[in-house]
Amino acid sequence: MKDAWAAVFDWDGVILDSSRHHEESWERLAKVEGKVLPKGHFLRGFGRRNVEIMRDMLHWSEDPAEIQRLSLRKEELYREVVKERGIEPLPGVREWLERLQEGGIPCGIGSSTEEKNVRLGLGLLGLEDFFQTAVTAEHVKRGKPAPDVFLEVARRLGMSPGRCVVFEDAPAGVEAGRAAGMRVVGVTTTHP
Repeated sequence: MKDAWAAVFDWDGVILDSSRHHEESWERLAKVEGKVLPKGHFLRGFGRRNVEIMRDMLHWSEDPAEIQRLSLRKEELYREVVKERGIEPLPGVREWLERLQEGGIPCGIGSSTEEKNVRLGLGLLGLEDFFQTAVTAEHVKRGKPAPDVFLEVARRLGMSPGRCVVFEDAPAGVEAGRAAGMRVVGVTTTHP
């Protein structure tokens, strides 16, 4: 077991390209709430938690309860967009997961998104059987670039962080993987 490795995947931008879905859900939220989205907000916030984006980047509110309400509403809108438009895994994802499964490599998800989003996506894509665990925003105290989400995946998989490889597309996630002491593969789907 000392030579074993585990694969840890970010969700959005690594397993599926949900950027359009998330961007549309931010736009819908801004419209229904009468808020303004500054130019370039989406890429600057990619890979971070909604609460941090709203508080630190958009400055929509300082009230934690209001920020939480807006965050939950944004994710409800995201799931509506996914159900309306559908989603597909990124090219090669299913084949890569099949190869890892055949090789006995345990896989986990470490994401800044909500668990409901990951569960919905796994079900729609038929990928549930490839992952032994999924750690999402509500499972850890600090979001990326803090290493918490990836460290929790390693713990749940029973692996030392140094024996995990993270697949990540966002700069905040790459930083989190490195801070966790894991090897990181940068995927250039959203940040070429």
